[in-house]
Amino acid sequence: MDKMNKNKLGYFEGIISIIINSVLFFIKLWVGLLTGSVAMVADAWHTLSDSLTSVVVVLGVFVSGKPADDRHPFGHGRAESIASIVIGTLLVVVGFNFIVDSVKRLINFQKIEYRAIAVYVFLISAIIKEGLAQFSFWAGKKTNYSSLIADGWHHRSDAIASIIIVIGVFVSSKFWWIDGTLGIMVSFLIIYTAFQIVLKNAGNLLGEKISDELEPKIRKIISELTPEVTDVHHFHIHRYGDHTELTFHICLSPKMKLEKAHRIADLIEEKIRSDFKIEATVHIEHQTEDSVS
Repeated sequence: MDKMNKNKLGYFEGIISIIINSVLFFIKLWVGLLTGSVAMVADAWHTLSDSLTSVVVVLGVFVSGKPADDRHPFGHGRAESIASIVIGTLLVVVGFNFIVDSVKRLINFQKIEYRAIAVYVFLISAIIKEGLAQFSFWAGKKTNYSSLIADGWHHRSDAIASIIIVIGVFVSSKFWWIDGTLGIMVSFLIIYTAFQIVLKNAGNLLGEKISDELEPKIRKIISELTPEVTDVHHFHIHRYGDHTELTFHICLSPKMKLEKAHRIADLIEEKIRSDFKIEATVHIEHQTEDSVS
């Protein structure tokens, strides 16, 4: 999938999410206020936060889709990771606020009476949100945009929260504390999802070592391509959205002519570019006794 089609799919996922979540928010909020349930109101705002994060997704796709320029020679791909971190941060704020509200409800021994409409609204919401989650996961894998996958987890956490509330409806008559407890459960689910999103994308921005899956593949390609290389080391990988830069060192005989050494480096770079869609830069070193051993 080329860059233009990736961006179109990213925009489509974001816009569909904004529309559906906005509609669900007003319906859930109406039911929550009608029943006086803090868990339902919390879930409604959770759904609205999905709309806000989808706006961030759209902005992230827009910025990351901009071509490289003089100030950003590797493109704007990391804007998409920044968008994902913003999503996670918004989720933490939402979750913390509803923990406070739920604890207050438990302290005040507040009990609510759920209405039958709550079951239908939140059950339908759970089905719709899981459908959105599946679409976001598919779009994220198709485009390699982590913000779409992050948005998918946001949808799924909302679907799970809605199912929890449906279960609470059926046991609310026996347990006065069920609404406050469900509110806390939903809030922790929101916060857990947020931390997973932030940690994953923060690692990308801070920089990570080459994966244990990719390094052996690179070594195998080099060994099969050119037996003259006696050692490969000092891997550095840098990701900018769907653009990846890889640098590493290879050891060659000091007796080898410079022209041949550069030809080997070019051959390795082209093979990695062809097989992995990674821009590689090979640094040539003279072979030493340590590299041979």
